[in-house]
Amino acid sequence: MEPSVPGVSWAAVLAGAVASVALTLVLLSFGAGMGFAVVSPWGNSGVSATTFKIGTGLYFIVMAMISSAIGGYLAGRLRTKWVGVQTTEVHFRDTAHGFLAWAAASVLGAVLLASPASSLVGGTFAGVTQAAANAAQSSPMNGYVDTLLRSDNPSAQGQQNPSDTRGEMVRLFTTSFHNGSDLNPADRAYAAKVVSARTGLSQADAEKRVNDVVTQVKTDLDEARKAAMQTAIWLTLSLFIGAFSASLAATEGGGLRDGTWGRKAYGTPAINR
Repeated sequence: MEPSVPGVSWAAVLAGAVASVALTLVLLSFGAGMGFAVVSPWGNSGVSATTFKIGTGLYFIVMAMISSAIGGYLAGRLRTKWVGVQTTEVHFRDTAHGFLAWAAASVLGAVLLASPASSLVGGTFAGVTQAAANAAQSSPMNGYVDTLLRSDNPSAQGQQNPSDTRGEMVRLFTTSFHNGSDLNPADRAYAAKVVSARTGLSQADAEKRVNDVVTQVKTDLDEARKAAMQTAIWLTLSLFIGAFSASLAATEGGGLRDGTWGRKAYGTPAINR
């Protein structure tokens, strides 16, 4: 006869998911306190940027293993006892309970932890300056334009109005690198003329400075792209390992629940009789 008890104990799944999300938050706070969220600005202090990225990625994996394993174990240990179900089916259901607990924890974590984390980061920087209200006037290209318009004669530069051409150059760089990966020839020639007029450099030196700054922009953008790719790979790997850990821990929890953990379950016609 088919057992009347449902095959999925959703209460156990949700309990394991909540425990996994809570432990993930604790481990995230611990990792931030241990310095896994920032790298030292001093060149000879702390780890390098490469070591920092690898260490952070490994911590993501360890965090996923611990939180997912505990959530999966609770889901398997707290599930309803199935009477008259074959051992292979029980093993499958325990594995499914661990996977469902991991999936629910991933969804809950994405919904519940993303907003508080964004608010925490936003609140940290909100009190630093009141210029956030004019964020539309700022641009990541400001630093590169500073390099372009830096004069070799500071006294001559002080007699000029730095806001005359700065906004135009910022918009030019932002638009060009937003639509493509380089300045078009017309914009490059115009930028060299502006740099020459503002800094007093010769046309050849101004063109060389423009080329150097454009190369630096490309290098920084490429490094940011690679960093984003590496972070995505680490996160994906941690999710896969978390799913495996939760499923395996759920089979252990279910086996301890039924007193069958460590026994050869396959080939036995039925358990929990």
